[in-house]
Amino acid sequence: MRVSEEEAKRIAERLNYRWPDRTVVAVAQEYKSGKVLMVASMNKEAVIKTLTTGIVHYWSKSRKELWVKGATSGHVQVLEKFYYDCDADSVLLVVRQASLIACHEGYRSCFHYKVEEGGVKVEEPSYE
Repeated sequence: MRVSEEEAKRIAERLNYRWPDRTVVAVAQEYKSGKVLMVASMNKEAVIKTLTTGIVHYWSKSRKELWVKGATSGHVQVLEKFYYDCDADSVLLVVRQASLIACHEGYRSCFHYKVEEGGVKVEEPSYE
């Protein structure tokens, strides 16, 4: 999914970016399964780049830079749908994950640790 740069800017202007880093929470959800793959941050530039290119961009709070998901790993996320919530302070990205891996630890989802009575279990296989 892509929109024009003008439309992307209008959408980006509607969002309520939180201080001090001027970002919104971004949840990436897999298109086919509905599984939550990861949670990250997006600033205005990341929102515009994502909407105009159809490839998901995020804002790295630790590195303080824009990054394209999968630019170095090959684990690209292709945007299918873009939603924002009623407070306009978080977005839901419905994506096609271009590989089996979304997590930097080599798992399909960043949410692979399951807390159970008696401890923590890794719920899915690593693909690395």
